[in-house]
Amino acid sequence: MHMNTGNASVAQGEEARTTARVVLIAAAAAIGGFLFGFDTAVINGAVDAVRHGFGLSAGRIGIAVSCALLGSALGAWYAGPLADRLGRVRTMQVAALFLVLCAVGSGLVRGVWDLMFWRVIGGIGVGVASVIAPAYIAEVSPANVRGRLGSMQQLAIVLGIFVALLSDAWLASTAGGAAQKLWFGLEAWRWMFLVAMVPALIYGVLVLGVPESPRYLVARGRPAEARVVLAKVLDLHSDQALDAKINDIAHSLKVEYRPTLKDLQGSRCGLLPIVWVGILLSVFQQFVGINVIFYYSSTLWHSVGFSEADSFSITVFTSVVNVLVTLVAIALVDKIGRKPLLLIGSAGMAVTLGLMAWCFSQATGSGASLSLAAPWGMIALVAANLYVVCFGLSWGPMVWVLLGEMFPNSIRAIALAVAAAAQWVANFIITSTFPWLAQVGLTFAYGLYALFAFASLLFVLRAVRETRGIELEDMQA
Repeated sequence: MHMNTGNASVAQGEEARTTARVVLIAAAAAIGGFLFGFDTAVINGAVDAVRHGFGLSAGRIGIAVSCALLGSALGAWYAGPLADRLGRVRTMQVAALFLVLCAVGSGLVRGVWDLMFWRVIGGIGVGVASVIAPAYIAEVSPANVRGRLGSMQQLAIVLGIFVALLSDAWLASTAGGAAQKLWFGLEAWRWMFLVAMVPALIYGVLVLGVPESPRYLVARGRPAEARVVLAKVLDLHSDQALDAKINDIAHSLKVEYRPTLKDLQGSRCGLLPIVWVGILLSVFQQFVGINVIFYYSSTLWHSVGFSEADSFSITVFTSVVNVLVTLVAIALVDKIGRKPLLLIGSAGMAVTLGLMAWCFSQATGSGASLSLAAPWGMIALVAANLYVVCFGLSWGPMVWVLLGEMFPNSIRAIALAVAAAAQWVANFIITSTFPWLAQVGLTFAYGLYALFAFASLLFVLRAVRETRGIELEDMQA
């Protein structure tokens, strides 16, 4: 990849430093990732109560669960143009508003159509946050720690999943069951949705205090404001260094600062090659089946012989593992690089998913009577958690890091929106098809995910470029 050695070297005459301010700013933006994880996981504790309360078939409850992902695809699609029009900070505030509305609306619904409507509204907010947070973090971070700060998005996501599972369990146990009444005559499952107001409001308040992206400010013809932000977040005080950095940004944005879909057109099946790389990174992140573990794991482990209480404990333990390995990934991303971690993760996932498929080939019975004899149940459990380790170390955080930094400045917002929308559509496909795949056979389901993991290894080897240490102004299409 070509490095610009002109203005960039001047700008680095005074080294950009990692300040406490930029870490706090990135952390505030990454709370959008927490809401992403919380909102997508919180419904797990409410599924059975909603299904029985509204008398829904398996198909209709599946749609009610996964429709939020279609809203997320919609939000991700429009997040880029919205961010280029309103700014990154204002767009994060819009996402927070949608998430607050979803929390209140979902908790007070009177029927499944109401629930689906508010889940889509929340999905839009999650989709917007999923695009804006990594883009904003990348745009305010020094290149030498951009990977670690960008990984905060994935850390926030897995923490959101973990907290959602814990809050669901606590509310259900306090009420004596998800369908039982709790405070103010509302069932516990309604409070599972209502408590999502708290992180959404915190997110909305915190982003009020973060500065606008310097790249957005330069694009809008406000270089003086951009200088102030750069001086604060990167601890740059030399006029020469600030001028050079502003010139670098202006140069990278001079073609067009409000890109459209036309700017993504290229010779490879209608799109630029770098856009296809972003789309396929997003698709592979979902097609390896990670959300099957977090959306269906309690039911899965219960179905193969673990007790209901043990199944929930296993799910919580898996989410803790996910958090811990994400911390490891944050420590490694700027030392090892993005591409090596993706390759390690793909190889590990292919092996562990293949082992899970083999274990389930030893199962007896089918449907609710499915069971795994010793030692296959325990081997499957270990393989599933090792699979989460491989994902959490690689494809979980690395995809968000790459999507936030791999595109040239002139197309970053719209290209990231397209890639993130593809991710949500892929998530919907995997989430909605797993019950059908499981009926065909869990060996087939996990074998298919293992095949996608192997394909992701070949894809990274051939198509993904390393971005470690490269300034955003130097990214090439």
